[in-house]
Amino acid sequence: MPEQFSLFTDRLSGPEGLRYTEEFVSPTAEKTLIGHIAALPLQPFQFGQYEGKRRVASFGFRYDYTLRQLEEAGPIPDWLGSIIDRVEAFGGLGTQIGQVLCTEYDVGVGIGWHRDKLHFDRVFGLSLGSACKFRFRRPAYTKWERFTLEARPRSIYMMSGPSREVWEHSIPAVEAQRYSITFRTMTANS
Repeated sequence: MPEQFSLFTDRLSGPEGLRYTEEFVSPTAEKTLIGHIAALPLQPFQFGQYEGKRRVASFGFRYDYTLRQLEEAGPIPDWLGSIIDRVEAFGGLGTQIGQVLCTEYDVGVGIGWHRDKLHFDRVFGLSLGSACKFRFRRPAYTKWERFTLEARPRSIYMMSGPSREVWEHSIPAVEAQRYSITFRTMTANS
């Protein structure tokens, strides 16, 4: 019964299809995950000819912005196994993670407005190290409809349906070093 009740406690008044819950991992697990990410051979995010300020490592698949296509990446590391099991349980029946992106944001680094590529279906984000403002927007006639989620450390969100397909999202410059692990399911035609 407590698990069934929790399905209702993590709903938001924001975009349809957005779920969020706090304390998804313990402080000890957070510290261990940050250690694993920091030990990765993180590279500046490549957006075609431009280099982003955040540093990343992709597993399973990665999107090549120069070639404009999905490419295979290295295998998902074993240290992500148990957390992926938890993310898949959070996503519900049939959730199968096919892509993982580990990201390091230094102070003053954010990410601009975008939607994840169509190769990906549901998107899960685990916030580590510090909070961030996870902003959403969608066109509403001549203006933008907006929503901001305060993504706290150790929290997770899931974007599906309209929150994933209609709304754009961004993160303004962070005020303290932050790490995130993004987990994605794949679309049927990927």
